[in-house]
Amino acid sequence: MGVTKITLTSIGGMLCAILSSGVWAEACEVNVRPANQAIAAVSIQTCYEFTGMPAGSIDWSCSNQSKDALTSEKRKVDSCPAAAKATCRATLTQESLANERSTSKEPGKPTVNIPNGAQVVTHYYEMQDAHQAQIDCEQGGGSWK
Repeated sequence: MGVTKITLTSIGGMLCAILSSGVWAEACEVNVRPANQAIAAVSIQTCYEFTGMPAGSIDWSCSNQSKDALTSEKRKVDSCPAAAKATCRATLTQESLANERSTSKEPGKPTVNIPNGAQVVTHYYEMQDAHQAQIDCEQGGGSWK
């Protein structure tokens, strides 16, 4: 009977292979509240994910460090919940890695360190102005569904 020897190096290698393949799903739930009652929020509850990117790519944009006039709470989750009212798909850009609302008007244009075909997919669950959210999506080069 043979004995299989598992070392930390082999476990680390398997872990790196899994992480680099992007097997683990990651998403970011966002709840927005205006910092001032005079400021209206277009979307109130969303969840976004980066497709075609390695694990951990969403970490920076999903932090709670926002200087917007809107207060947002972000929370990293394994995946976005089902039953979204609408979805926007757009080309992922360098700026999208820090600000999920920033997308490219030139789909398919390669960007530095972002694989071709990578997208930011934003699911909308609660909106005060669905029409404006759709306009924002499409003017940013996204497709609304």
